[in-house]
Amino acid sequence: MHWQGTRDVIQVDHLTKRFGDIVAVDDVSFAIDQGEVVGFLGPNGAGKTTVMRMLASFLPATSGTVRVAGCDPFWESLAVREQVGYLPERVPLYGEMRVAEYLFHRARLKQVAACVRKRRVAEVMERCGVASVSRRVISQLSRGYRQRVGLADALVGNPPILILDEPTSGLDPNQVRQVREMVRELGRDHTVLLSTHILSEVERMCPRVIIISQGRIVADESTADVMSREPSLEELFVRLTRTSDDASAAQAVDADGEGAR
Repeated sequence: MHWQGTRDVIQVDHLTKRFGDIVAVDDVSFAIDQGEVVGFLGPNGAGKTTVMRMLASFLPATSGTVRVAGCDPFWESLAVREQVGYLPERVPLYGEMRVAEYLFHRARLKQVAACVRKRRVAEVMERCGVASVSRRVISQLSRGYRQRVGLADALVGNPPILILDEPTSGLDPNQVRQVREMVRELGRDHTVLLSTHILSEVERMCPRVIIISQGRIVADESTADVMSREPSLEELFVRLTRTSDDASAAQAVDADGEGAR
């Protein structure tokens, strides 16, 4: 049964995650309303995948509170997983299974009704561009096709909330465009939180962006506001996420250039 709330489908308050002495996520707070499509951005190691895994109930928080579709991902993980379609950064697929076989298996686990299961699997295979390889063994597929199978898996239960970690990873430019159009379409009926390093695609797909750097939120605003004052989203991203080490390296390169001249 899908959650019927109206606002704050995802609510995060003072979320922190530590791995030993390392603070991966540091006092993060944000809320996402029903029907929003939000780009969740950050450099490698910034904490975005850790946040997504906590939202999807695959990782417990050290402190803070999270509500997803009105449920706590730690204490009510099964309820959360019924409401969330999660595409992890590295898609865990059963390589020995064929594509259609795998998606039927996942549909059964997600309790898709038997009377609509065949139609639902066919729909997501077509939507994600894997219908042509439905009888292929997953281990024999390219990385891009495996990524699309993972996206089909996230969609097969028709969840109201989608958490997509690098959905365009390994895809060629034509496939990236297809995913962009799909995300726009999904945004009509779903709440979508996605991460990607292709910032130009975020400008086209996501009306709102959240940027995380070194475990902390450094920006949370509408894409339109960003584009009204910045040359591009990339300019804002680089300025807000550039570390002191990055700046020192850039200064060293500049100094070398001056010396060469």
